[in-house]
Amino acid sequence: MSTLSDAAAMPAAPRKVRPFYWSLRRELWENRAVYLAPLAVAAVVLAGFLYGSSALPREVLAAAVPGAPRAALALHIPYAAAAGAPFVIGFLVVVFYCLGALHGERRDRTVLFWKSLPVSDLTTVLSKAAIPLVVQPLAILAIAVATQLLMLAWSAAVLLMNGVDPALLWSHLNLPLIWAMLPYGLVVNALWAAPLYAWLLLVSAWAKRTTFVWAVAPWLGLSLFELLAFHTHHVWSLLNDRLFGGYAEAFSVDGRGQVPIESLSQVDPARFLANPGLWGGLVFAAAGLAACVWLRRTRDPI
Repeated sequence: MSTLSDAAAMPAAPRKVRPFYWSLRRELWENRAVYLAPLAVAAVVLAGFLYGSSALPREVLAAAVPGAPRAALALHIPYAAAAGAPFVIGFLVVVFYCLGALHGERRDRTVLFWKSLPVSDLTTVLSKAAIPLVVQPLAILAIAVATQLLMLAWSAAVLLMNGVDPALLWSHLNLPLIWAMLPYGLVVNALWAAPLYAWLLLVSAWAKRTTFVWAVAPWLGLSLFELLAFHTHHVWSLLNDRLFGGYAEAFSVDGRGQVPIESLSQVDPARFLANPGLWGGLVFAAAGLAACVWLRRTRDPI
């Protein structure tokens, strides 16, 4: 009897996961720019690197000369661009994705169809929140590492064809550190920017039109009012810290702010995780997503 009951209960867990899985796939089907835009930017970076690789042997030999830190630093620029450019364009894509995620289905009235399916509002909102918080960081990580590996392989071929030892290049590129810091930085950004994404989704679920204006105008208005009335800029500082402050904490060395990271031992994730701003932001994000669920359940199509 127990064996039969256990066997009957086994498919229950997958059934609970399937609505979220298919909701996530639906978001990717309808919003392919989430991964295509970073991929396109990475392709542009790779094409530029390939076109300019004829100067690589000269740059590597220049970096090998003692006392030439600028030449050595220049070798890192293409690899930094391969990670940074997809991240920047990916951030812009998810900002506009969040603004349209819940607003678009209300505007074209497809929300009536999606609500007819056995998928809860909570599952739908979480699948949309997972795009900027989980899916796109993973996509950017894969794109960046793949691009850097292609650049590294091409560099080795170019150097060998020109009689230069590729080990000279590898000695200046601390790729293990780069590949360790890249996922760490993406996780930091996702956690730190979670309240921003939740706010954009909340505006998307509430506003009837011009979601971008409703998302930006209140904060700019508060900043301007504070500046004119009290001659302070706390709101603006809060916004600036929410956009960029996470990296100062995550990559801080002994609490001295942003300094060059030369080894993994210099990075202290505990300092970032102990930041009250991180947990306050996550509480705000959770409240915002809960409000999105309620709004999706109660708001009518536009």
